[in-house]
Amino acid sequence: MLSRRAFLLAPTLMSAQTRLWAVRATPRTVWLFVQLRTSDGLEGWGEASDAFGFAGTGKEQAQRMETELAAFAALARESSPGGIAAYLKKGRPRASREGLPAATAYSAIEQALWDLAAQRAGRPIHALLGRGRPHHQSLAVYANINRATQPRTPAGFAATARRAVADGFEAVKLAPFDGFPPRTAPPPEIARAIDSGVAAVLAVREAVGPSVQVMVDCHSFFTVEESRQVAGRLEPAKLAWYEEPVPPGHTAETAAIHRAIPQRMAGGEVLFGVEGFRPLCAARAVDVIMPDVKHCGGLREMGRIAALARSHGLEVSPHNPSGPISTLATAHAASVIPNLRLIELQWGEIPWRAELVNPPERFERGQFLVPSGPGLGARLNEALARRFAL
Repeated sequence: MLSRRAFLLAPTLMSAQTRLWAVRATPRTVWLFVQLRTSDGLEGWGEASDAFGFAGTGKEQAQRMETELAAFAALARESSPGGIAAYLKKGRPRASREGLPAATAYSAIEQALWDLAAQRAGRPIHALLGRGRPHHQSLAVYANINRATQPRTPAGFAATARRAVADGFEAVKLAPFDGFPPRTAPPPEIARAIDSGVAAVLAVREAVGPSVQVMVDCHSFFTVEESRQVAGRLEPAKLAWYEEPVPPGHTAETAAIHRAIPQRMAGGEVLFGVEGFRPLCAARAVDVIMPDVKHCGGLREMGRIAALARSHGLEVSPHNPSGPISTLATAHAASVIPNLRLIELQWGEIPWRAELVNPPERFERGQFLVPSGPGLGARLNEALARRFAL
C-alpha cells in the first residue's frame, strides 16, 4: 500500500519536464540519470542505468532510454493529480510486457516521483515508505570490486580486494568469469576460463583472510553440471553466497543447483515485480534474493518483493552495481526492509563518484549512512555530470 500522505502530496505533473543525464564513468560504465522537473521548479531524480548490457555505444543506449522514458513520463503526466498510485497502475502493464529497458524506464520515473512526493512532504523517502516504522539509519555494504579490477587476473583481483578491505569494507564481491567463452567454444577453452575464475576467487580469499565475506557472481555463464563442479572447487573459499550460476528465471535449474551444493545462493537481479520473484521464492531456490530498484519496478515494488521473500524465510540483498542516485534510492527502500542483509556498492571504479551527488555519498567503515533530508536527500551534481557527459 502507498501511504496516504505520499498519495496526497504527490506533485501535479501536467507540465513536468523530463531530462536524461548520461555520464561516462569509464569505457565500460555509463550512468543514466533521470531528472523530473515540475512547473514550480521542484526536481525529482531517478536512475535508469544498465538496461542494455553492453549492447550499443553509450550514446546509443542513452537514445534508446530517452525513447522509453518519454512514454513513461507521458503516463506520469496523465496520472496527475493521482500521483504515484495512478502512475503505477497505468505504467505497470507496459513495464511488465516490454522487457528490461521498459521496466528500467518505468522504475526510474517511479523513483523520481517518490523523490518529489517526499520533498513536498518535507520528509525522507524512507519515512513515506515505512509509514512510521523503525528504519536502519546505516546499512551494511559490500564492495563490488569487479569493475575496479585491472588486470583481471587472480593477482589483480586479490590486490583490489585488499584495497577495499583497507577502505573499511567487510564484504567483497567479484565476477571473475566475465569474458566467458560462448557455449560453442572448444571444451579446453571453457575449462581454462573456469580455471582462471576459480583461481581468482581463491586468491581473493587468501588476500582478505577468513573474516571478510566473499561473494561470487557467475553472471549465468554455466550449465547445471558446471555450476555444481565450480561450487565444489570453491568450497575452500567459504563463500557468503554463490550468485546466479544460471539465469534466475530458470527456477528448476537454480533449485537443482541449490540442492546439490553446500554454498548459500543468491539471485534475481533483472527480475520484474513480485510476479517475477514469486517462483524463485516459492521454490526456495535461493537463500538471498536480489531485487534491483532500477529494474524491479522501483522503491515500492522492492518493499513488496522483500515482504514476499520474508514470508518464505529468505533474506534480501538489493542488487546495485550502479551510480549514486540508484544507491540513494536503494538505501531508502532497504532501510525499512526487516529481512535485509547487505546492499551493494560499485566500489573503486572512479575517484569522483561520491561527489557526483550533492551532498556527497557518505560511507563510514563499510556502512552507508541513510540521508535524513527531504526526498532522496541529495541530487545530481550537474556541474560534475556535465564535465563527464557523453
